[in-house]
Amino acid sequence: MEVTFVTSTPDLRGRPELVLPEFAFLGRSNCGKSSLLNHFLDRRDLARTSGKPGKTRLLNYYLVDDRFYLVDLPGYGFAKVSRTLREAWWRLFQAYLGADDRPMAVFHLLDVRHRPTAEDKEVAGWIREAGHPCAIAATKIDKVGTTKLAGRYRELSEALGVDPHTPFIPTSAARGKGRDEMLAWVDALLAAHSGDGFDGDEAGAV
Repeated sequence: MEVTFVTSTPDLRGRPELVLPEFAFLGRSNCGKSSLLNHFLDRRDLARTSGKPGKTRLLNYYLVDDRFYLVDLPGYGFAKVSRTLREAWWRLFQAYLGADDRPMAVFHLLDVRHRPTAEDKEVAGWIREAGHPCAIAATKIDKVGTTKLAGRYRELSEALGVDPHTPFIPTSAARGKGRDEMLAWVDALLAAHSGDGFDGDEAGAV
């Protein structure tokens, strides 16, 4: 996998001029987003991880194999930032998800250890309203006992009202889990894009 950092931008005006399909990583602060991004891209420290949530404050674009962009969005929730900045992030999320000028899909990251928050549900609603293909990536499954995982998956799906056709991918950057399933979903959507379109119906659950 060839990966190149392209740009960071605080708004949509700074997006790359070259239009390619975009796969966004969107999740609550401290959900393991940077670790999963590195795992997905098979890089150790391309996205910097930190013990302090809220380090990602821009839209970060990575070009992958000259085929698509992976877009790292700011985390929401835990970050100790000003109200002004937090509101700016919410506007950025809505503007990004509402854009319809380029093919887009979303990985919505959810920490399997916790029940979805009101913010998780709000973001899930924005994704549904925008109509973009979405996959749920349940993160940090290594932090929960194996016998409890099925129940946690069910709780996440029920709390968010996840459509049964929505891909649900358990992941663990620490144990190398979920990357193949995420890549399979990306490949399926890219194949759909090269054919008749870029929608979730042609690339269902993997």
